[in-house]
Amino acid sequence: MARLICILLLSAPVLGPQVQNTDAGYSVAYIDILPSSKAKFVAALKDYEKKSQADKGYVRLQLFEQIERPGHFAIIETWNTAEARDLHTAGQYSKQFLTAVEPMRVSDYDQRPYKGIEGLTPGSLPANATAGMLYVITHVDTFGPQANAPELLRRFAEESRKDQGNLAFDVLQHASRPNHFTIVELWRDAKAHDAHVAASHTKQYRNNLAPISGSPLDERLYRAIELIPLR
Repeated sequence: MARLICILLLSAPVLGPQVQNTDAGYSVAYIDILPSSKAKFVAALKDYEKKSQADKGYVRLQLFEQIERPGHFAIIETWNTAEARDLHTAGQYSKQFLTAVEPMRVSDYDQRPYKGIEGLTPGSLPANATAGMLYVITHVDTFGPQANAPELLRRFAEESRKDQGNLAFDVLQHASRPNHFTIVELWRDAKAHDAHVAASHTKQYRNNLAPISGSPLDERLYRAIELIPLR
């Protein structure tokens, strides 16, 4: 399966600058909430984020809501190490948060662990992001021989970082399912992203990915929801 999520970024860094190694641990989660419960959900996540800062290895947590689909959220957590992420996920703050949102949710809390791919250092996002910037997430599932998938994605990231208007381009690999990847991008504006999509290296990447891709791309727009100042 391949899922493309495009997000309007209203606040600062995602994977950098504090995370600069592939030992870092990440999680990407999706959840659908009753639209009438949005305020309660955001309040619960604010409380969860505040408490999570006390756990060793915490870097940041970010929340995004899908445009024109109230209550459809994506959450990205960043931890200094995979061990710190796993300890936190199994800890009391995560359990308290899931209990708090239980009455509000209309889907499971689909949270999955990730790591950086070998040979690609996570990039640093600018300190002063604006509403015109585009934040893009692509979830890529592959099948068949997997030896070339990480290298294909690494090259794509390195080439895309050179595109005009690119502010960050990172690739994460599922911690236990090596055929699952999440691409995280930030673009100066929609025009820059459109140019990237039409670039020859993007077309070549998609042509090379097609034979091992599990499903078509699913593109979605999200709005960033600020919790407390993101670091």
